[in-house]
Amino acid sequence: MAEHVLAGLSTCEISDALIKLGVTHGGYMPGLNRLSPSRDSEDVLSGPALTVQMVPSSDPNAPKLDQHFVDLAQKDTIMVIAAPLHLKNAVWGGLMTAGAQARGVLGVVISGRCRDLTEHRAAGFPVFARGLSTLGQSTFTRPSSVGDGIDIEGPSENTFVRVETGDWIVGDINGVVCVSQDLIEAVGAVARKGKAADERCMKELLEGAGVRATLKKWRQ
Repeated sequence: MAEHVLAGLSTCEISDALIKLGVTHGGYMPGLNRLSPSRDSEDVLSGPALTVQMVPSSDPNAPKLDQHFVDLAQKDTIMVIAAPLHLKNAVWGGLMTAGAQARGVLGVVISGRCRDLTEHRAAGFPVFARGLSTLGQSTFTRPSSVGDGIDIEGPSENTFVRVETGDWIVGDINGVVCVSQDLIEAVGAVARKGKAADERCMKELLEGAGVRATLKKWRQ
């Protein structure tokens, strides 16, 4: 299972592996930082994605859900929400966390904003987001799909990280990455090789070896 293949790997190690495998954005979704349970927590959020697309409430063409999107949550998944970046309202609040926790959701990753931060922290619920807002969701945005592929702004201009339901999400103190299902095994193997090389580099650097020579020896 993916949780075993990628266990113990940091988001940095996973991104390095993805780049070596030809994924130019490294799976990295910039600007998504841990807000709960604390900003400096060293816990790792890891699990399969369940995607949610938000659209402006005024959008007359996007599909409308007949249920609240949290009611469609699945146990042992990470809800990944794509919200319109030009809108500054929250798309996740304390009531959403309560409903998600009751359904066994592992955490939420939001390309957008959340609110009620003290409630998420009190619940110990992992939340990664672009930032905070005092504004609620329904006046400004609404969910248009759950489970369909979404695009998250990537690390360079005009790049996007495609997230499909079932792709593997890892979030830690460095940020959030997405690994597509078809690359999980390869990423695990390449990342572990890179991790071992970096451990050798660290050992030699602490012993006084030159940085350039050490990197050339172990990382090329």
